Amino acid sequence: MTPWTDRSGKIVPVKLIAFAGSFIPGLLLAASLWLGTLEPKPVTAAIHDTGDWAVRFLLMTLAVSPLRRIGHWPRLIMTRRILGLAALAYAAIHFCLYVVDQKFDLARVAGEIVLRIYLTIGFVALLGLVALGVTSTDAAIRRLGANWQRLHRMVYPIAVLAMIHFFLQSKIDVFQATLMSGFFVLLMIYRAMHARGIALKPLNLAGAALVATIATAAIEFAWYAAATGVDPVLVFEANFDFSYTIRPAWWVGAAGLCTALVGLARSGKAPRRPSRTGRLARETAG
Repeated sequence: MTPWTDRSGKIVPVKLIAFAGSFIPGLLLAASLWLGTLEPKPVTAAIHDTGDWAVRFLLMTLAVSPLRRIGHWPRLIMTRRILGLAALAYAAIHFCLYVVDQKFDLARVAGEIVLRIYLTIGFVALLGLVALGVTSTDAAIRRLGANWQRLHRMVYPIAVLAMIHFFLQSKIDVFQATLMSGFFVLLMIYRAMHARGIALKPLNLAGAALVATIATAAIEFAWYAAATGVDPVLVFEANFDFSYTIRPAWWVGAAGLCTALVGLARSGKAPRRPSRTGRLARETAG
């Protein structure tokens, strides 16, 4: 079975798209390095770019289950393994590029990881992704049994560590870190709704978008208040000034509302509820 086919060998379009799409950021980065458009510090730029994509693919992985439920796309679950491994791959490249930037001085790399808290947090998150990656095979799923689900719940604390690492290394310009954290909050709201039996209907999803918007603004406000010398009140007021840029909270809210519209458009497509055996078989496939 290849990454873009099912167990019968038939091509699954959604898997093919996910697999091919996971290479695009890396290919674009490689082209930029080849053409010299990442100057003056190409390795530093590549470190940041691969780190950003590691977080994005991690969030895409977490988005699979909620979007499957909201959009009634059962086959979407087959992309989760691909996206998770893409997150691991970009995180590993991110770390390797850091080693390159340190001129392959592994003793210095180890010392920096121990002494700099943001590197410690990032390295722990990377080790967590490695643990999830090596246990993502069908053989590991069969061997671990019920423990596989428990182990892979580590993805949530790993994501939290990734967001903290993102903020700490971003320092003052935390636009992307705030945006990714807002998306993470939105996805966790969807999961909490499902766990508590709250229907993922359009009105409820719109409410989730509102809560995530407020939470994102609060995260940004709290960061500037606690970690920088920038007046957090000015940052909060910037959320209502659209002449310069649109702040992360509004992007998160817009994404949440788009998801609510997807739920509305797909509300008549709900399939019959499959048996537990069938659900587990699909969720471990791909």
